[in-house]
Amino acid sequence: MATKRLEVLKTYKIYIGGQFPRTESGRYYVATNKKQQALANVCLSSRKDVRDAIVAARAACGGWSGRAAFNRAQILYRIAEMLEGRRAQFVDELIKQDASAKDAEQEINLSIDRLIYYAGWCDKYQQVFGSVNPVASSHFNFSVPEPTGVVTIVAPQNSSLLGLVSVIAPIIAGGNTCVVLASEDKPLCSVTFAEVINSSDVPGGVVNILTGKPSELVKYFAEHMDVNAIVYCENDAATKKLIQEKASLNVKRVLFYDSINWKNDAEAQSPYFIMDAQEIKTTWHPIETVGSAKAGY
Repeated sequence: MATKRLEVLKTYKIYIGGQFPRTESGRYYVATNKKQQALANVCLSSRKDVRDAIVAARAACGGWSGRAAFNRAQILYRIAEMLEGRRAQFVDELIKQDASAKDAEQEINLSIDRLIYYAGWCDKYQQVFGSVNPVASSHFNFSVPEPTGVVTIVAPQNSSLLGLVSVIAPIIAGGNTCVVLASEDKPLCSVTFAEVINSSDVPGGVVNILTGKPSELVKYFAEHMDVNAIVYCENDAATKKLIQEKASLNVKRVLFYDSINWKNDAEAQSPYFIMDAQEIKTTWHPIETVGSAKAGY
């Protein structure tokens, strides 16, 4: 007598330091769609996972920020290429998570285009936002943007892929490294996107992706003393207050992207998103006068 075969659900691991470990807590949850169909086993990340991810991000920070801007552009473009090559898988996962076929195609297209958009800005934003400043002395005075460091991100919870890509791309385009908490209800594309990153020449630790409950992990993202900035993409007033209080412990930058339509290019992509996680460094350089040059001879 034939019996119905039980599907073997994929276990979606987290992504830390270029590796795919299971959460150290051993906890997981079953992701479901609106029809309550089981989609996958997903890790419930812990505080220890957050710490491990931040350590990995800090270790990668110097190498990534020190890369030539055109090389970061090449790598972001490579991510877009790999995402294009796995289009069918992402469309399938988006449909499983309640997107229509048309919306899934639109989301993957926008995600690819957004990566290419920020790849194009990698070697341009410093010229646009840097300056040569007039000073009342015999000096050159330059102001240039520099990456702030390690950025933690609570990604948009109602978006499986596009919101995730839209917040990661400007952060790493600007030379920062990041730790991202993906959507709790729509986690499939986030871990698959980690697989894309892993095969796209992105050094381990530059992007770290965790899955789990924002209600449990946000405070650890905000209070860790080796984090330089935090991005929060939801609109919960209590959580915003918590983030601001915890972030004040080491005066980390707080960025709230709580009202952005990630499908609208006009408000969802801009070089100003790169600048949100930049510091401005001003350098003075003395100018040798003609008289002193002659005196030197």
